[in-house]
Amino acid sequence: MNLSDFLSPINLESINTSLKFEPFHLGSVITSFMEEGNFPDLEGMNLALVGVEEDRLSIGNAGCATAPDHVRKYLYKLTEGDFKAKIVDLGNIRAGQKVRDTYVALRIVCEELMKQNIVPIIIGGGQNLTYAQYLAYEGIEQRVDLVSIDNQFDLDTTAEDQETNSKSYLNSIILHEPNNLFNYSNIGYQTYFVSQDSLRLMDKLYFDTHRLGEINQNLQDAEPIIRNANMISFDVSSIRQSDAPGNGNASPNGFYGEQICQLCRYAGMSDKLLSIGFYEVNPLFDKNGQTAHLLAQMIWCFIEGYYNRKQDYPFNPTEDMTKYRAFLTTDSHEVIFYKSPKTGRWWMQVPFPNKTKNERFYLVPCSYNDYQIASNGEMPDRWWRTYQKLI
Repeated sequence: MNLSDFLSPINLESINTSLKFEPFHLGSVITSFMEEGNFPDLEGMNLALVGVEEDRLSIGNAGCATAPDHVRKYLYKLTEGDFKAKIVDLGNIRAGQKVRDTYVALRIVCEELMKQNIVPIIIGGGQNLTYAQYLAYEGIEQRVDLVSIDNQFDLDTTAEDQETNSKSYLNSIILHEPNNLFNYSNIGYQTYFVSQDSLRLMDKLYFDTHRLGEINQNLQDAEPIIRNANMISFDVSSIRQSDAPGNGNASPNGFYGEQICQLCRYAGMSDKLLSIGFYEVNPLFDKNGQTAHLLAQMIWCFIEGYYNRKQDYPFNPTEDMTKYRAFLTTDSHEVIFYKSPKTGRWWMQVPFPNKTKNERFYLVPCSYNDYQIASNGEMPDRWWRTYQKLI
């Protein structure tokens, strides 16, 4: 598979590469696709930037197709940090004749990168591209735990056979066959953007939804949710308008810039995560490049998190982990927890209802608070929802 067939080189003028980068700038470190016929070697790379120039189904945010190069302009000027980055910039996927053509290109590029253990960092484009990002997991036969950082679910409960757009892409993911979606989690939804029908459907499917106010009370509660993801989709509209004005659907409320950067660092540190997409940045609405600059810092935090991975998952529960037991008061059921001595992070053991020789239980990331709940004799909600999905 020749990935260069789907990608176009970076426009040098659009990212001001005429400026000289110091040796410590990412612009000096990233191996970039700069000219036709000179596609970068992927050998030894860990991360790959992939821009997507597609906004035809981005509802209320036309113009976000131009985001990738605007973000690069700021990203390339950031310092490398305390890590030796092996990053390749593969340029941009141009909009196909039809939107589905763009989906096919993004799916193929992400699939090939993941097969080579390279994490795609997608810079969109509309968030409907999350659907193409999801389809790439079919090729690697991977069950998907999807986390979306968004102020709404992008689930249209009234839609019938409409084309996948940025406000309904989750419909396409849920209904797609074969269905590889194991879990969907939303972080940061705002109640006034979400219908009660959508909330009831999320609860019926045992999906995890977390209000902005809930996460604001303790941002660390988002860490085990993100740690469980092997795919993440960021919508810039989840950030408050004062911090990220570059979006046609920006809202007064949302995450602060420093909060969203911390979430990106959590994402980078997740050993399970195989791809991440940053969508809906629109330079037409941006002020002095503020949103593009913030997204560049978000990507930088993700990169820093990636190079601080501790490789404590997956693990053999009998080795290197501290084991804790808690008993529920109602039925004397035992809940087993594991704590990593490397990071202090927690996991919870959920048994498969129909045990097999190879799969007896599922390990789900959790928090110390889950252990405290179980120690008090109560069933953690995270355990129950996971068990219901395993049935």
